[in-house]
Amino acid sequence: MNSELKLALEALEREKDIKKETMLEAIAKSLISAFDKQYKSSSNVHVDIDYDNFEFHVIASKEVVPTEDDVMDPAIEVSMDEAKTVNPDAQLGDFVDIEVESDEFGRMAAQAARNYVTQKIREEERNVVFNQFQAKEKDIVTGIIRRRIVTNLSARQKEEMRAKGLQPKDYTVSWSVNLGSADGILTEKEMVPTEKYNVGDRLKFYVVKVENGPKGPRITLSRTHHALVEKLFETEVTEIRDNTVEIMSIAREAGSRTKMAVCSHNENVDPVGACVGVNGARVNAIVRELKGEKIDIITWDDNPGNLIRNALSPAQIVNVFADPEEKSANVVVPDNQLSLA
Repeated sequence: MNSELKLALEALEREKDIKKETMLEAIAKSLISAFDKQYKSSSNVHVDIDYDNFEFHVIASKEVVPTEDDVMDPAIEVSMDEAKTVNPDAQLGDFVDIEVESDEFGRMAAQAARNYVTQKIREEERNVVFNQFQAKEKDIVTGIIRRRIVTNLSARQKEEMRAKGLQPKDYTVSWSVNLGSADGILTEKEMVPTEKYNVGDRLKFYVVKVENGPKGPRITLSRTHHALVEKLFETEVTEIRDNTVEIMSIAREAGSRTKMAVCSHNENVDPVGACVGVNGARVNAIVRELKGEKIDIITWDDNPGNLIRNALSPAQIVNVFADPEEKSANVVVPDNQLSLA
C-alpha cells in the first residue's frame, strides 16, 4: 500500500506539480476528519507522518480509567489494562498515547477522508494554475481563440451605461481563450476594433490581471494594451532584452498606429535601427502579429520640443512651442505637411 501511495503521489507531483508533502499533510488531516466522523471528537488526536516511508500513525491521547466497564467514551478514555500495554508506568488519571488502527474507522468516516483528499487535490490543482499565471501577469502569452461568449445586459447595467453617456445595448461579446492549463477572457473593452476573431485563431495577448476564483483563476487578457507592443518588442529585439536599448515612451491607438520612442545606452548602437531590424524584419514581425497596425519608431530626446519634432516626422516642422509644466505644445506646420504630421 505504501509503495502504491508513493507512486500515486509522485505521479501527482510530476503531472500536476502538487508537492508530495502537501498531499501527505492532506491525508493526515483526512484521517483526523475520519476520526472525528466516527467518534464526534478529534481534539485529542494527532497524526504522525513518516515522510520517508509514506506511513501514517493516528495517535489519540486517552485518559486512564480503572476497568473496561469504566470506559464511557472510547475516543478519550482507556482502561488501565490496555494503558499498561503501552506504558507500564501508567497510573489512573494519566493520559497515554494510543495508536488508532484504520479498521476502527467506519465506512462513512473512510468516505469522508476520501472526499477530503479529492477536494484537496482539486484545490491544489487550482492553486498551481493560479500561481503559474500570476507569474505571467503584466506579460504576454500565446493563446487560441476557443469560443464566443454572449452576455445579456441587465436593466441596471444599461442604466449605468446611459449615466456614462454611452449608448446602451442588449448584450456584450467576449471570447474565451485557451492558454493551455487554463482559459483566459478577452472582453469587448480589450478587443481591437479592426480585428476579427475566429475560433482557432492563434494570437498573443497581454495578461492584464489574474484573480483567484472559486472555479479557478480568472485571467483577463488584452489585445489593445500598449504594453502588448512593448512586450512584443522585448521578445523580438535582443538589444531591448539586454537593456542596451530602452523603450522610453509609447502611445497607441490600437488597430491604427503606435508611436514608440527609444534610446540607446551604447553609443555604437542605433536604437531605431535595432528595433526595425535588417530589412525591417523585426518590426514587420510585430506588425504581422498586430494585423497590420502601423508602428512608428522614433529617437527619444529629453527636450520636449525635439521629441515632438521626432514624433511628427517625416513632416517638416516650422516651430514647436512646448510647455513641459502644462504638458502641452503648439506646433507650427506648413499646410502641405499637415497630412504627414
